[in-house]
Amino acid sequence: MDFILLLFFIVFLNQILISNIVKRNPLLSKKILNLLFLYHLLFFIIYYVFAIISRSDSLVYYTKASLAGDDYSLFKYTGTLFIDNFSAPFVSLGFSYESMMLLYSWFGYIGFVFAYMFFKENIPVNITVFRNYDLMKLLLFLPNMHFWTSSLGKGSLIFMGLMIFTYSLKKPRNRILLLLIGGYFVYMIRPPVMLFVLSGAMFGLLTGREKISIGLRISLVIASLVFLYGASTTILAVAKIQNTDNVIEDFQKNSDVQSERLESTAGSGVAMQSYPLPLKLFTFWFRPLFFDSPSVLGLFSSVENLIYLLLFLKICNKRFLSFIRKAPYMVKMSAVTFLLASFAMTFVMSNLGIIMRQKSMVMYFGFFVIYYFLAEEKWKKDQKEKKYFRETNLNLE
Repeated sequence: MDFILLLFFIVFLNQILISNIVKRNPLLSKKILNLLFLYHLLFFIIYYVFAIISRSDSLVYYTKASLAGDDYSLFKYTGTLFIDNFSAPFVSLGFSYESMMLLYSWFGYIGFVFAYMFFKENIPVNITVFRNYDLMKLLLFLPNMHFWTSSLGKGSLIFMGLMIFTYSLKKPRNRILLLLIGGYFVYMIRPPVMLFVLSGAMFGLLTGREKISIGLRISLVIASLVFLYGASTTILAVAKIQNTDNVIEDFQKNSDVQSERLESTAGSGVAMQSYPLPLKLFTFWFRPLFFDSPSVLGLFSSVENLIYLLLFLKICNKRFLSFIRKAPYMVKMSAVTFLLASFAMTFVMSNLGIIMRQKSMVMYFGFFVIYYFLAEEKWKKDQKEKKYFRETNLNLE
């Protein structure tokens, strides 16, 4: 009964949310937002069936939240324990496992809403790829991204937090509450990812082409540095390199241990420790492909990974190097965040199944860079065509 009530409440709340968003953002499509909700709801059902017939962390999270009772803290623990504590109040109110799955799935959907807002606010240009496919719709409806953000667990909450935080960075003064909410979820779930995002934000602020006031630049950089200093102990503890004299060496040792553990606990392990860095990154971004798909789920992921690969090939040219050097703040922030997170994860990921899940956190940062580059290329082409048209008409006169 609680599931039905929650479903009706979410549908009702969603309509209010969508109406307000479209009213404030005319470039957004109400139809797409509604279709996105139904599409994500479909993956909630798929993941729920998957969780019932196979081992799923969501069941473990629900069990631990049930045992927590009233003894929980929303600020004391990070990582897995945060999910247990964040879920505990809902479970104590009587939420069933199915209701918790639905709630977290909705959190994942909110992440897609903010991703949509983030893209359209910064890139009000429609781009088509592969002849006539709308790139925005293609990115919003990628199945693997929805699958891993539609269940009780870290994936849905951190994706929501990342997209809220990133959207807020465009206008931090006007969106300070959203900035704090997004940053809270990112930091509490994965502190190192917060480090990557803030590093990207600082790099973008200092090197972006926008005319941002010096005062705002300094304020944001100082705020980021103060946060990083205060959170450094937690971040190093997560990586198991606190109280050490050689951070790099200990990070490498811990990465090797984690990599070996992940490789040995599943049948889809890959020997990434022995790979050169370019191959590590290729594996993280684009595998599994059809030749090494570990399961039926892997075959679906292979199709999606092929799309990733084809999209990334579109920036493999000299024009992109010139573009990224002069790119605006949000593009550089996204690029640095994407590269730092990818680089770090390649040292601990040795299982294709886990790679499929973990990269859903960061892929939209890479997609944003590609989208912006293609939009700027289209704009330049349109400007040349307009100039040619004007010159031709003048000559005819």
